Amino acid sequence: MKLLFIQETDWLKRFPAQQHHLAEMMTLRGHEVLVIDYALTWRTDDKKGLFSERQVLENVSKIHPEAHIAVVRPSFLKIPILDYISMMFSHRKEIKKQLKDFKPDAVVGFGILNSATAVRLLKNSKIPFVFYWLDALHLLIPTRIFRSLGRILESYALKRCDMAIAINERLKELMIRLGAPASKTSILRAGISLEKFNPDIDAGNIRKQYGISPKDRALFFMGFLYHFSGLKEVARKLAVENNNGIKLLIVGEGDALEELRTIQEKYKLQDYLILVGRKPYDEIPGLIAASDICLLPAYTDEPIMQDIVPIKLYEYLAMKKPVIASRLPGVVTEFGEGNGIVYIEKPEEVIEKAKELLENDNLEHLKEKAREFAERNSWERITQEFEETLGELIYEKAGKLS
Repeated sequence: MKLLFIQETDWLKRFPAQQHHLAEMMTLRGHEVLVIDYALTWRTDDKKGLFSERQVLENVSKIHPEAHIAVVRPSFLKIPILDYISMMFSHRKEIKKQLKDFKPDAVVGFGILNSATAVRLLKNSKIPFVFYWLDALHLLIPTRIFRSLGRILESYALKRCDMAIAINERLKELMIRLGAPASKTSILRAGISLEKFNPDIDAGNIRKQYGISPKDRALFFMGFLYHFSGLKEVARKLAVENNNGIKLLIVGEGDALEELRTIQEKYKLQDYLILVGRKPYDEIPGLIAASDICLLPAYTDEPIMQDIVPIKLYEYLAMKKPVIASRLPGVVTEFGEGNGIVYIEKPEEVIEKAKELLENDNLEHLKEKAREFAERNSWERITQEFEETLGELIYEKAGKLS
């Protein structure tokens, strides 16, 4: 199969997500994948100028060195608001070009604007369009006044796509509410590389590198540092409570990083609040192994967080790490109770809950339940299901229009 993936985020800078794993696993199975992406973080780049030229990147891999993905980044204006308007036109031009030159067997959309564009371009075509949701996309639009428009465009694409795939049950329900036919909507859950995320990794040197002694207990978070991620609140609690050797190791960059550094400086937390920045994906299993408990302490009233199930939760669980997570509806629906995740109502409860778990004889049981749950979601099984689903859809669409 030849697959065209289209998205509106940075394929290169984003932590490996569902689409990265599926794309690379599909190439390892002999399929060909081309990606159209967008340099979402251009505002923080050092490159000057008001215009970003079209780029073509060959043999890109983020997870499997032997995987080879081609990434095309259409041109756009580097001016707020105008960037999205220009992207809409350049992505339309690029999709048309790749439909002619690359000749994909299917198009898989992970964005809003370019998914609505692809649906229009593929009308009456034998090429099926799959709208794949990892998040409620319109809620991720930074400018709130544009979220209603994003929702309208999502609904437009959902009503006309050949298949809608959600990463969890909550997102599937939302897709159907927005117009996706229930008969064409399915769930393909996040996967996990059980070999890469091996709980037997020796992380002694990593703990030593970051000043975490054998007696210390390390809490761990990785990912984009949103203001609503709850990490600032956890850090402040770490400063004012008797932390009993608890340290907070944070991997990632984002909006809240500077404020976290300010908290670190203000409360003299250099030895307890460890900010290591972005790290290569290959280093992530070792960093998780260096921790004792992993965190997802986001605010439960944040709209963006209601329906998501971050892939990192599976990675935490595969490493036999108990997780302290906010009681987010999507997470609770996906993982339920007793599968290695302990829920809190607000970020300020993390330190106290961590102390409780570390003093509890039930910790080993939580670790075992965590790994058991993760083992149900290997990337091999998820990719096999994705491959079969696309194969059937391509055959069905070609038959209908032949």
